[in-house]
Amino acid sequence: MGVSLSGRHFLKLLDYTTEEIEYLLALAADFKNAKRMGMPHKYLEGKNIVLLFEKTSTRTRCAFEVGAMDLGMGVTYLEPGSSQMGKKESIEDTARVLGRMYDGIEYRGFEQEKVECLAENAGVPVWNGLTTEFHPTQALADILTMREEFGDTKGLKLTFFGKHAGNVADSLMIICAKLGINYCSCGPIATGEGATSYDPEFLAECERIAAENGCTITVTDDVEEGARDADVIYTDVWVGMGQPAELWKSRIALMSPYRVTSEVMAMAKPTAIFMHCLPSFHDTNTTVGKEIAEQFGVTEMEVSDEVFESKQSRVFQEAENRMHTIKAVMYATLK
Repeated sequence: MGVSLSGRHFLKLLDYTTEEIEYLLALAADFKNAKRMGMPHKYLEGKNIVLLFEKTSTRTRCAFEVGAMDLGMGVTYLEPGSSQMGKKESIEDTARVLGRMYDGIEYRGFEQEKVECLAENAGVPVWNGLTTEFHPTQALADILTMREEFGDTKGLKLTFFGKHAGNVADSLMIICAKLGINYCSCGPIATGEGATSYDPEFLAECERIAAENGCTITVTDDVEEGARDADVIYTDVWVGMGQPAELWKSRIALMSPYRVTSEVMAMAKPTAIFMHCLPSFHDTNTTVGKEIAEQFGVTEMEVSDEVFESKQSRVFQEAENRMHTIKAVMYATLK
């Protein structure tokens, strides 16, 4: 019997089996090929979805909107502050209202419990576009990008450079464990200001899943150990959206040794690629980048401009793949 995800929510990758994740990745690859070939695929014509954003985004919004329109659906975007959810109307009531008007609901915002509450009350599929705890659509796009580069990903090594834990790092750890990819988290193991660490229960669960799928999870503060034999070097911003700006000072002090530079890439396999979920502070061509440079004298943060713009970089292919994997999630749960 084939995989069926009809009516399912997409809240975190822990909810999905290896077979179900493989199905979504294969579906995403098919949709990408169809789009490249100019083949219409309006399989969900007549359906409507709503995008509920409490945090702004470029890639997530555009991926959901274009993906939905490619599938023939109507889309409503509710920007931060334009809905009454959590202010004049409870999350439960918002879910019940939107669930009667729309066939699917995307949420991008803060606590995971919010998207879980929407799912409990909406009566239609709910998709996690990002919460404080998880970013599952990003992880799907990351693996699709790896497979386009390497083919079979089982047994490869992906190293995440930067702070331990976080929505991207946690989602990558889960999907790597489910798919047999060796995951390494390389960053400062410390208890000082700005430091982070994985939840022990979450880490233990991922280690258990990894053991079942013949791969490993490593947490280290040694740059050479992290980069050695890596097929993918991955990083993310040091201070996330919604976190206080005061964190920059401590994070820059903690994370600067873990900046992804050409020297770090040289420690990895010669065939290694660089990935980043974006946006990236690799230069001073942003307001934040300029402010950080003026305040701290740092012109490149989590990755050097040389690596970001190098032939090893796959960041824009990865960004495009958000659309194809999100399209797969919407189709699979709404068909």
